[in-house]
Amino acid sequence: MGTSRKHYIQQVSGTSAFLKAAERLLYAHGCRGALGFSALSGGSNNKVYKVSAGGKTFLLKHYFRHRADIRNRLDTEFAFCSFAHAHAPRGVPLPLARDNRARIALYEYAEGTKVRTGAVTPALVRQALEFYRGLNEFRRDKAAERLPGASEACFSIDEHLRLVSARVRRLASLKDRSPAGRKAAAFTKKELAPLWASVSREILAAAAERGLDSGKELAPEERRISPSDFGFHNAILQPGGRLKFIDFEYAGWDDPAKTVSDFFCQPAIPVSMKHYPWFLKTVLRRMKNAKKHALRIPVLLPAYRVKWCCIMLNCFLPAGAKRRSFACGPEKLAAQKELQLEKAVKALSVVEAGLRNGNLFPR
Repeated sequence: MGTSRKHYIQQVSGTSAFLKAAERLLYAHGCRGALGFSALSGGSNNKVYKVSAGGKTFLLKHYFRHRADIRNRLDTEFAFCSFAHAHAPRGVPLPLARDNRARIALYEYAEGTKVRTGAVTPALVRQALEFYRGLNEFRRDKAAERLPGASEACFSIDEHLRLVSARVRRLASLKDRSPAGRKAAAFTKKELAPLWASVSREILAAAAERGLDSGKELAPEERRISPSDFGFHNAILQPGGRLKFIDFEYAGWDDPAKTVSDFFCQPAIPVSMKHYPWFLKTVLRRMKNAKKHALRIPVLLPAYRVKWCCIMLNCFLPAGAKRRSFACGPEKLAAQKELQLEKAVKALSVVEAGLRNGNLFPR
């Protein structure tokens, strides 16, 4: 193991404590001889490495922690991935080992490529639905009961609106004095916050018109297990066309409205709204109070369009900036801020157009 350490220290960014912990975890898992590490790009929350050892390949993940970010990302992801692999094994990599103190975990390495923008087909959407439904076929199992609530899980329309409002308020009080930070603060105060006030009023009016009680929470039997942050940006397309889904740090029990909305609102690999009607119909199949949810889920879609605008601006908030810096390096943060602001402006223009043209809600 001594020679291998010299080999990978030059390739892996991190403290000597992290490197020693990674070495121990790999050794305990039976990895012998020279270890080859290579950092994988694309993550904005954690550091991820491809590791080769003894003719095998693994994925090693080093998880971010911050006092303002209370979610235990390692616990959540490892537990969810273990549940998913037990019940929908074709859809996720196998979780292998973990070291809680060092905040690292070892997973099966999924060979393949990212889904390309513009390459989302009905067959890929169908696989995503199969994965989601496969998880929820086992929602009454004891193992499912032990899963936590998803990050920012909400179970009433009012609660969803309060969550988005809180995100908008945080951004409106930005302390980031960088050039991009000042532009983001101005964008939030002059465009994002006023538009959200109008959109939230429209949502409440639409809910009332459809006979929905905005303050009533979903009953436990109406809640669903969600991968959270669900979309093709968190999937690996394997040779042969099968998908493996990854990144379950926010997963758990959630409102199906959030799962559906996230799938169509996430900006990294956009999914055409032409898939929305049959995606929604499949999610509703065999669901209690399906008619109510068929009215309720579309009402919340514009709230999630605005929420994703806020998510794009997380890098301007203290915890979000530290998370991006941890994952990507501080030298890339300024460019990331400019890029994320540009994305948020573009995404909000879609919401504004929907409000102006009277087609805010999908039909």
